[in-house]
Amino acid sequence: MPNKISLTNDYPSISKSDELYNRALGLIPSVTQTLAKGPTQWIKGVAPKYLVKGKGSHVWDADGNEYIDYMMGVGPLSLGYAYPKVDEAIRKQLEDGITFSMMHPLEVEVAEMIREIIPNAEAVRYSKTGADATSAAVRLSRAYTGKNKILCCGYHGWHDWYIAVTARNLGIPEAVQAISFTFNYNDIDSVKNSIDNDVAAIILEPVVFNEPKDNFLHKLADLCKEKGIVLIFDEMWTGFRMALGGAQEYFGITPDLATYSKAVANGMPISILTGKKEIMQLADEDIFFYTTFGGEALSLAATKATIEELRDKNVPKFLSDQGSKLKNGYNSIAEKLGIDFTRATGYNWRSMATFDEKAGDPLLQKSLMQQEMIKRGILWQGFHNMSFSHTDADVDYTLQAFEESLTVLKKAVDQNNLKEMLRGEPVQPVFRKVDNFNMKPVKKM
Repeated sequence: MPNKISLTNDYPSISKSDELYNRALGLIPSVTQTLAKGPTQWIKGVAPKYLVKGKGSHVWDADGNEYIDYMMGVGPLSLGYAYPKVDEAIRKQLEDGITFSMMHPLEVEVAEMIREIIPNAEAVRYSKTGADATSAAVRLSRAYTGKNKILCCGYHGWHDWYIAVTARNLGIPEAVQAISFTFNYNDIDSVKNSIDNDVAAIILEPVVFNEPKDNFLHKLADLCKEKGIVLIFDEMWTGFRMALGGAQEYFGITPDLATYSKAVANGMPISILTGKKEIMQLADEDIFFYTTFGGEALSLAATKATIEELRDKNVPKFLSDQGSKLKNGYNSIAEKLGIDFTRATGYNWRSMATFDEKAGDPLLQKSLMQQEMIKRGILWQGFHNMSFSHTDADVDYTLQAFEESLTVLKKAVDQNNLKEMLRGEPVQPVFRKVDNFNMKPVKKM
């Protein structure tokens, strides 16, 4: 029998997942289209590999096992799986068509909605992925300033200008690598020391998990204005989630350009570039940023319905309220058990469990915790990506699972047998960091 959501489950049977995985080996490079969804980020041998159904905050894998999901599609499902109002909007539009030979009215209607919500949205453009939007923002910045170099902080997609600063930069021309740099979050001096007269833009995630300190974001905005540098907020995570107007609204800062994707269409593929008209107007004739599917109508219909729900039901407040119960509950349970090597950190709407190496390999700690949460019917990578469908019952059950799983983890740490407690291969590191992001030495050129 497939597992249900229960504290008495055995580890799930994943034979169909494994069968699909074996078929993918050698056929699909790395076997996944999204690194965070792939098998390296889940304990191999215990975690399912393929999901086939979702409803609300719950998902079912290829073997029929049920889980509460705290990844939520790696972020896009702000409302939840199969959310009725969004699905109804998609079905209604599907009756009329998906992609057309000319523009569709939804392109205008959604842009007008975004203009009302996003502070810097004097102009709006659409594409399909976050990397599309961030790369368009970089191109606009170079066109507007006549400069070349880009300073970045966070994760910004797979295109050359960004991947040049990561460990996976094979295939990126040296000329591109020579004009892409990083700086450290909350370290305004690392920004100042990296700026020269050829910096076109500074792009960053306004927050990942750490809060800005000592008015870091405001100082950054002032510095960009002083130096004639385009400030880009990558709001893939913060947009429509941290506040309806994203980090711009939350912190009271209006960047020159901003990019969005996750949360805004509840899982449908769309990305959005917003910005000041004097920069965005260069997309009229001076730069090229067009895609066949940029005006695809199903995603626009989903965006319109999602934004209406986010706005009318004050979803950002709900995400914060529910997320605080999980984050604070995790920490309270850890303290009660006498555990000092793991804590949940970050904002309430998206928190993360961290593990201290003083208790052993953090990846082994995370793997064991993940293993025990999966056994109890919770898909858990250490992140709590909240959705409007995460109910009080979900949260209450998750806190019970936290207590049982943390108890297992504490015992393994106390007995120094973390590795022996694992029933599968541990999760692997990725090139992304969540703080002190400086993957390539930054030198003033």
